[in-house]
Amino acid sequence: MHLLMKHFLHRVAAGYRLQVTDLTTWWQWANSMPRRRDVRPDGEVFLDGIEFIDYGTDPAAMVSAFEAGEVHTNFETSADYVSILDGMDLVKSEVVTAATIVCRTNINNKPYENQKVRQALQLGVDNAVVLQLGYGNAGTVAENHHVCAIHPEYYELPKITRDPAKAKALMAEAGHADFEHELITVDEDWHKNTGDAIAAQLRDAGIKVKRTVLPGSTFWNDWTKYPLSMTNWNMRPLGVQVLAIGYRTGEAWNESAYSNPEWDAKLNVALAVADAAKRKEMMKDIEQILQDSGIMIQPYWRKLYSHSVKAVQNYKMHPTYERDYGKIWLDQA
Repeated sequence: MHLLMKHFLHRVAAGYRLQVTDLTTWWQWANSMPRRRDVRPDGEVFLDGIEFIDYGTDPAAMVSAFEAGEVHTNFETSADYVSILDGMDLVKSEVVTAATIVCRTNINNKPYENQKVRQALQLGVDNAVVLQLGYGNAGTVAENHHVCAIHPEYYELPKITRDPAKAKALMAEAGHADFEHELITVDEDWHKNTGDAIAAQLRDAGIKVKRTVLPGSTFWNDWTKYPLSMTNWNMRPLGVQVLAIGYRTGEAWNESAYSNPEWDAKLNVALAVADAAKRKEMMKDIEQILQDSGIMIQPYWRKLYSHSVKAVQNYKMHPTYERDYGKIWLDQA
């Protein structure tokens, strides 16, 4: 990504080119964005324009871009590249978030209509280990119900511990001891690493798992349909928001195909309550029912990172990836 920015030291009105990597194709629309010549309501104009450059999905390309002086900042630094960019005399910005990744079953596919199968998968995995191996401990442990401790209505449930023996027994009780589960992930590094960590623990528990890694151009075509796969979810400010779009019956992004009228009714009531303290008491049942359903292994909540050269001023990572370039400038005096 390139930002064409006006110098902000009130000495020179020259244009400056701020170059930023972006590892996603989502921003390609901005490549031909024209320069801004309008004025903000407060009378200040810091940016002449913004241009995003897609370096592909390999973070090594981003490192090379920084080394070659081709970029000034990036859209995001993946957790396993934080230490590398820290060592390049760059400025790091980090933020605690409710962004996450879930390993979800889809109950429209056998054997995942069976709750015992789903619960067996949950019991075969230690989320803390997955956080360490899959995301370099750059976050906090999640609890398999997609509500984060930083959400105002979060209700703390009793902790669940890994029980490989019980996981294997439940799978056998469900009649699927010999079934080979295919865990599908996209080829992004932390997705793949997290999937590998989950698969390794399940195998250690005596559950057969095959790993399939797909390029993004293939994976995202059918992300809501796979029997067992992993999806990253960005943060929503409220826990009820993400539950509504991700798990309520019939929702477009309900990739697990989860459907529970009792749970839907409880969530709908909570959605109508503005007081977070009152909503918190309602969340006990909502979180517990979703956790007990076994539809997801949710290993961790992510910290998010970005890096910039020192000339970039006032650029911060946002927990929901918001970008406001109206107050960013280059100090290259």
